[in-house]
Amino acid sequence: MPKFSITTLGCKVNQAESEAIAQGLLDSDWSASPDCDQAEVCIVNTCTVTHRASMQSRQAVRQAIRSNPDARIIVTGCYAQTAPQEIDKIEGVDYVVGHEKKMSITRLLNAGGDSAVDGEASSFKDLRKKQPFQMMPTATSAGRTRPFLKIQDGCNAFCTYCIVPFARGSSRSMPVENVLHSMEKLAGAGFLEVVLTGIHLGAYGHDLMPAATLAQLMDRIAEKKSIPRVRISSIEPFEITKEIIQRIAETDIFCKHFHIPLQSGDDGILKKMGRPYSTQDFRELVNSINRQMPEAAIGVDTLIGFPGEAQTAFDNTYRLIDELPISYLHVFPFSSRPGTPAAKMPDKLDPPQIKARCERMRTLGRHKRSKFYRRFTGSSLPVLIETNRDKSTGLLKGISSNYLPVFIDGNDELQNKIVEVKIEKMEENRLFGVLCK
Repeated sequence: MPKFSITTLGCKVNQAESEAIAQGLLDSDWSASPDCDQAEVCIVNTCTVTHRASMQSRQAVRQAIRSNPDARIIVTGCYAQTAPQEIDKIEGVDYVVGHEKKMSITRLLNAGGDSAVDGEASSFKDLRKKQPFQMMPTATSAGRTRPFLKIQDGCNAFCTYCIVPFARGSSRSMPVENVLHSMEKLAGAGFLEVVLTGIHLGAYGHDLMPAATLAQLMDRIAEKKSIPRVRISSIEPFEITKEIIQRIAETDIFCKHFHIPLQSGDDGILKKMGRPYSTQDFRELVNSINRQMPEAAIGVDTLIGFPGEAQTAFDNTYRLIDELPISYLHVFPFSSRPGTPAAKMPDKLDPPQIKARCERMRTLGRHKRSKFYRRFTGSSLPVLIETNRDKSTGLLKGISSNYLPVFIDGNDELQNKIVEVKIEKMEENRLFGVLCK
């Protein structure tokens, strides 16, 4: 069998798409290689959400070419979609494939140099025009314990700092019945948890005919009960409705875990960002979730160093997060993206100042995470044991519904099973437990 490798940069959606590309190749008699140097084809699935992500994408492409000069190199993803001409300049790249043709990579490779197929793969559409949802192979061979299922793509929000709507196009959704069918296939392949993901997940279903909502989809998933655990990935604050909170609070199938992109805790900066909520809205949302589910994990994204972020604005963000029952933080430095309104805004901060603020915020995040983990020492909870052991300890590692990573000593037969674990101690922000009898 010919071998392929895939290098993935960026978000869960990119990871889901890489898993789907791999599934298409596996179904077509290719075999997967963990490294490019052992493969006939090396695929790099790129990201461009920040300047650093674009740089890392170029580095990954060049690394693939260096490690295996004889391989065919295919570059796809958001950086390929927004800057194909930059990738074309890299000597050794065979194909630059836009988002619309991502799922045609198997056909491209199997066509063996057919000029019509080559030309089709290299064509780029303006994704800002209305597009149908691109169906993908269900990744039943995914190499992770908790596969990602992309049910939504694109974004209509156009926040002033964000390149994603230009890279991904307008919001579009997988039809409800296709979502349910994909989940049944993943359940049939033995998976016990699926992570529903999208670029703008809270907008799920608005484009369907008839229109649907994420809460309605959750109702259908709960009715089917095809898989024991379903985790909802990042949702915008203004789209976490009372119905979604209620479904997660009252239905065991949905993980007690919220990931919410706050970005800034200052109302003036939120307005400049084009974010349609206030800090008070966010405060009320987090407190509402915590009242109904004190055990729930609440993760937050912050974007630090936006143009015009005065010290008081940063302090407002820090104070808001410090005061709320947040479980963990993802901290991102502002990165100016050409073509976005924020790129032309005055009063940009110096990189050292942004770096210092990010470090202060990450320190707060570590404190929050530690405080949240420590709450569960001495308690017992169901944990999904992953299929790979932790390399540093040799122990089995699992994840709870509320996103606690737990290490236990046990046999391989526990892998990919949901077991009851008692948390005994926390060391260096890691939880260690024992299997309950």
